[in-house]
Amino acid sequence: MFKGSANVVLPTSIIGSLPRPSWYSATLGSRTFLEAMVNARYREQYEDAVSTFLRAQETAGLDICTDGDAHYDEEVGGMSWQSYAPAHMSGFNGSPQPTIYDVGAVAYPRGHILHDFLEARVLPKIVGPVGRGNLQYAAMWKVAQRMTKRPVKFGTILPELLAASVADDHYKDPIERTMALSEALNAELNELADAGCPLIQMEEPQIHMVPVRGKAFGKLDVDDLVKIFNNTVKKLRSKTEVWCHTCWGNPCQQRIFKDVQSYQPTLEALNAVDADALTFETCSSGPGDLKAIGERIRSKKIVIGVINHHTLQVERPDEVAALIREALKYIPAERLVISSDCGMGREGMGRRHATYKMVSMVLGTNIVRKELGLPQAECLAADARYSLTETKS
Repeated sequence: MFKGSANVVLPTSIIGSLPRPSWYSATLGSRTFLEAMVNARYREQYEDAVSTFLRAQETAGLDICTDGDAHYDEEVGGMSWQSYAPAHMSGFNGSPQPTIYDVGAVAYPRGHILHDFLEARVLPKIVGPVGRGNLQYAAMWKVAQRMTKRPVKFGTILPELLAASVADDHYKDPIERTMALSEALNAELNELADAGCPLIQMEEPQIHMVPVRGKAFGKLDVDDLVKIFNNTVKKLRSKTEVWCHTCWGNPCQQRIFKDVQSYQPTLEALNAVDADALTFETCSSGPGDLKAIGERIRSKKIVIGVINHHTLQVERPDEVAALIREALKYIPAERLVISSDCGMGREGMGRRHATYKMVSMVLGTNIVRKELGLPQAECLAADARYSLTETKS
């Protein structure tokens, strides 16, 4: 059900996170979101941060907004993206401990920035049946949606990454653990959809990682991971728009693989997930997969990244436009969505860089929209009437 991206050709968005304002010092920790929102200082800072994120996206001219992942705390490597769920779901103990990441291709030497990321994996342990607990996704989405008339997308980590992140004293094997997490997340996401969220983003399925990392837990191949994804989103597409966000990793804004990886070996599997749209990194990883993506993904919308989240270099509008034109050789405009490759708030980027990357995304998309005779988005950030100094062309 296309709700978030409906009625706009070449809609623009970002994947999710934005750099945290320096003044946003309040932390959620292990408190529930609604409990924290009772505290006047936390509530003021949280709502101000969400408002700041939304205003930056609106000023740039994005069609679909996010809350900037404002509920995540300021943790090394953006670890809060993974630690939020186990800290708030039921079935976990309240005593976080160092945890080995049970996924291949993540061994980094001491002295590398990504080793800090591994050392930051201090998470609760599963000690009983897992449940949704106090995730409270609907409440967080409502805070953002009542601040803007534009659709607000809400994203969540997926069960296989949670299952690979935590120690477990309860379930017999990682597959049983993964399916229990899938059921719990599905219940939470259906409540979010029932609350009116127009677009839910499922983040980091490990389907495309299998060729480089091997089977998840040494057992789950791509077909198994598709089944887990589809179980996690069951009943959602009759209520809301669902995106499947594929990424090659982004802790500390770093690449996690030495070589650029390809989506091509798993496109058929990705095409089988129960989602309305698939996202692909096509800026930082290059456009080489676009032809294959266009040939194999025929019914879903395709979200291409035109902004590189790994670098502070702000893309020029003409570079963005060139990448969109390349995508349009293989993907109809009606099924193409423009976005960043991944989140821009995982510790390594400042607010101004992220803001101007969003502005450049919209300006570049407007170039192509004009060429196609489509309506252009208003980009107040680039409106000459509001420049602080006179300039000559």
